[in-house]
Amino acid sequence: MSQAIPLSNADYVAQSEATVADRIAISLQRHGIDCFFGQSLPSKLVLACEEAGIRQISYRQENMGGAMADAFARLSGRIGMVVAQNGPAATLLVPPMAEAMTAAVPMIAFVQEVERPTADRNAFQELDHQALFHGVTKWLRRLDDPARVEDYVDMAITAATSGRPGPVVLLLPADVLRARAAPAPFRRSLSLGHWPLDRPSASRDTIAEAASLIAGARAPVVIAGGGVHASGAAETLTQVMESAHLPVFTTNMGKGSVDETHPLAGGVQGALNGRRSIAHQTRRFLEDADVILLVGTRTNQNGTDNWKILNRDARFIHIDIDPMEIGRTYEALRLQGDARETLDLLHRALLKQDLAARAAARPGIEAEIAAAWQAFERQRADTFAAQSKPIRPEFIMARLQDLLTPDTVVVADASYSSMWVAGHLRARHAGARFLLPRGLAGLGWGFPFGLGASVAKLDAPVVALVGDGGFAHSWAELETAARHGLPVVTIVLNNGILGFQKDAETVKFGAYTSAVHFSPVDHAAIAHAAGIPSERIEDPARIGPALQAAIGGRKPHLLEVMVDPDARPSLSLFAATLDA
Repeated sequence: MSQAIPLSNADYVAQSEATVADRIAISLQRHGIDCFFGQSLPSKLVLACEEAGIRQISYRQENMGGAMADAFARLSGRIGMVVAQNGPAATLLVPPMAEAMTAAVPMIAFVQEVERPTADRNAFQELDHQALFHGVTKWLRRLDDPARVEDYVDMAITAATSGRPGPVVLLLPADVLRARAAPAPFRRSLSLGHWPLDRPSASRDTIAEAASLIAGARAPVVIAGGGVHASGAAETLTQVMESAHLPVFTTNMGKGSVDETHPLAGGVQGALNGRRSIAHQTRRFLEDADVILLVGTRTNQNGTDNWKILNRDARFIHIDIDPMEIGRTYEALRLQGDARETLDLLHRALLKQDLAARAAARPGIEAEIAAAWQAFERQRADTFAAQSKPIRPEFIMARLQDLLTPDTVVVADASYSSMWVAGHLRARHAGARFLLPRGLAGLGWGFPFGLGASVAKLDAPVVALVGDGGFAHSWAELETAARHGLPVVTIVLNNGILGFQKDAETVKFGAYTSAVHFSPVDHAAIAHAAGIPSERIEDPARIGPALQAAIGGRKPHLLEVMVDPDARPSLSLFAATLDA
């Protein structure tokens, strides 16, 4: 709930005598923003923020700073803030903002503009930022009026944290930042920097209809997406699962929405459903379902395995904050609203239904899900416990699984790194956090995700799983981790190749390009040069002890593991060829 922060008359006068940069910093404090990701520019704003006690986490490159702000927002429940210079620096914010836009993560970027008198004269690093950010933002404005600071900051944050969250940009001409702020026309005192800012729910009549459909269904299932985490709805989802005796599956971004050891939890569903996956074992539930409850999911290509795994003849019920996502592919009963609030009302409505048939079906469902997990364990046993050299990624996941606590945050890069986490780690409580950049699934964000997560939860163990290909995008941020003392344990899976690229090209074309193979790189040496303890691991017996020591050390640490270049996750794409 938004909270009003009282403002004394003296404070109000002081604000009116401040510069625009000072007033922005004061507004940010009002919204609960106590840190941001930056690199000194826009300098006047950064100086004002630091003077006000707002901590700067200085990145080495804007692309990485944007990814840090994204992960910070995902984990903290507060808006992530990043700042950048105009021109080339601003262009580097586009990729992480595109990820945040697609994944519905609230970020605010303050980007410096050239001084107003020099506009449209080819000033130094002048660029059309309106055009640059148009396709990757929810809201984009330029602050020209020194009297409208609070108006524009509040509008920006409201846009980012309300409805379907997303990134916003406020452009700041350098001369405006230095200018004396004019008195604000209206007093503003609410704190809006948390999310979800508002929690609307679907209508009671529609919710009652959904409850009736679920209670009367022969084989209903639930698909939980990232919107469950965004809404903080894991506990409420568990109540619905328990009361209505519903089997629950998640997308990659929804992983951890339910305790995956719960007898009704069937694991992650999507494209990762080759024969050695849990999704392969539980896919029948989706194909046989007559009612499918979708919660906070975009029903995208990867999450539905090219829109193949969900029974198209089923009746769909879709809960989503974004009305445009409901029915995008699967026409559905529309429960437009916040996931937590709507699930809570659905739970209450379900309790008014006759759930005897659902209760009677539960033992059979639980037995089938238990058998599926057992079959999965048998299928992966040879790699999950393999003491082979080079090391199998599945074996690393087995050792990491042993060390997971309710507070552990696991982040991963896109491509195979995300798939090893989604497919082989098992969430052991509802609300467990696995941060996977699956909005656009761009490569290189795993390590900065880990840094942003660590800023958000400094006391929580954070483990970042990255491949050598993706890590090359971001290893300059090792110095960032060392300088700020961010205790991220980074596991670099070094197989010397772009694994997915090589395998996908092989399947599709029978050949692969020359770009997929790398020259040897000693990542542990790079980390050591940046002042971070590191180890290169070739003996599988070292994995468990090294992980335990690194996580327990509560300092930045890097483990470079030499892994099997022929290891690949169990994707449906490979089922008839590489994994035949």
